Amino acid sequence: MYTNEQHDLIRQSVREFAEQEVLPVARELDKKEQFSYDLTKKIGELGLFGMMIPEKYGGQGMDYLSYIIAVEELARIDSSQAATLAAHNSLGIGPLYSFGTEEQKEKYLPQLCTGEALWAFGLTEADAGSDSRGTKTVANLEEGQWTINGSKIFITNGATDVTIGVTVQAVTGENNGKKEYSTIIVEGSNPGFDAMVMHDKLCWRASNTSQLFFDNCQVPEGNLLGERGQGSKIMLITLDAGRLSIGAMGLGLAQGAYEMAMRYAKERKQFGRSLTQFQAISFKLADMATKLELARNLLYKACWLKDTGKPFGKEAAMAKLYCSEIAKEVADDAVQIHGGYGLMGEYDVERFYRDQRILQIGEGTSEIQRLVISRHIGC
Repeated sequence: MYTNEQHDLIRQSVREFAEQEVLPVARELDKKEQFSYDLTKKIGELGLFGMMIPEKYGGQGMDYLSYIIAVEELARIDSSQAATLAAHNSLGIGPLYSFGTEEQKEKYLPQLCTGEALWAFGLTEADAGSDSRGTKTVANLEEGQWTINGSKIFITNGATDVTIGVTVQAVTGENNGKKEYSTIIVEGSNPGFDAMVMHDKLCWRASNTSQLFFDNCQVPEGNLLGERGQGSKIMLITLDAGRLSIGAMGLGLAQGAYEMAMRYAKERKQFGRSLTQFQAISFKLADMATKLELARNLLYKACWLKDTGKPFGKEAAMAKLYCSEIAKEVADDAVQIHGGYGLMGEYDVERFYRDQRILQIGEGTSEIQRLVISRHIGC
């Protein structure tokens, strides 16, 4: 067993919050494509932002598995709110804590751990997705100032009214004929920095997805995050941890879809019997339950490796791959069990079916996860 009493208490508290606060508004927020500042504030008040950050910076000082369980339980009800939590913690707060100077940590982390403010991670570009080295955003250092030019796309939490900054990967020069990548802190108030909300999404419609633009955006030299030229390393370390949160979203979504399918199958009657009494349906539910058990054990093992200071990159890629793939399979079977009703917006399973699709793309596609895994096993 990877969990203890503290993990059980976190699961219970987040589950109650998600069912009482998120469930009643999730469908309407999805329909309106509306980011909820109210829910974000409440998530902060619950203590879910900065869960893994030491108390001296305003965090909770918990282990990574505690955070993963929180993401899982939010995703069981609504992936959009889980995405806000996951992106802010893994991609926003994570790099600032792991690579920031003491001054940077003290400046940003306290307000980011309360939910008063959000932070984003600017990596993806129009021509730089799986190939992160295709980054075209550049930052030139002159007279103690970085001048940044370029753009980013598909950035979660990048354009909310409470987003106070973003960590940007940019090309900062060349080293032995190769591009040098660095990560730089850009505050939301910086002249030359602009963010635009993206609409008409298939999934995560109540989370904030944005495009970022840098037009001669100048920031101080001290805004460098980590060492110059270490941008790719920082990005890869960040994504290793972030994959666990995407795995948690897949697991939570699959759990929610399974529970919906089970409830519907017990209530729905055909030929005078409930659907669960038909082997075709009961076998689907049995397969769904098995996949959930396997996914949870794999994900929790990867978290245990991280929490105990052991290498976890291979297991993180495996967990992200498997959890996102079974989210697709379980959501698909859940819609099938609902029949025609599963295609209607009045049933939450329709939203779950849409929301799962990004999980095989975001923070490394399923193809990239297989590439990572194959390298770990010596192929």
